[in-house]
Amino acid sequence: QVQLVESGGGLVQPGASLKLACSASGRSVSDNTLGWFRQAPGKEREFVAQISSSGGTTRYLDSVKGRFTISRDSAKNTVYLQMSTLKAEDTAVYYCAARQTVSTVSIYTAPGAMDYWGKGTLVTVSS
Repeated sequence: QVQLVESGGGLVQPGASLKLACSASGRSVSDNTLGWFRQAPGKEREFVAQISSSGGTTRYLDSVKGRFTISRDSAKNTVYLQMSTLKAEDTAVYYCAARQTVSTVSIYTAPGAMDYWGKGTLVTVSS
């Protein structure tokens, strides 16, 4: 079993940066693809970014490309989401998710494909 705990959320102004972290415990997630999803009030949970188990493949939601960067530190069992040039429409609860996989390159964009979830961290972008 894997436990995921997000941190780093908060209230920032438009144009600011924020870095989220997700720490995994229970066992190593080196064989997991790790990702971030978000859910805004009244909306469905959506894929934001994901990184393959090898770290060699990443994928992003079109609206965050060039602004968000996902990375992982296998030694720390942690995945990060560096968010820059934040916009009001980025406001949401951000969830970390993991999926155990034998593939070193696969990416899973559907929330239902993920095996483990954190409880989320709130990011509010407002002036």
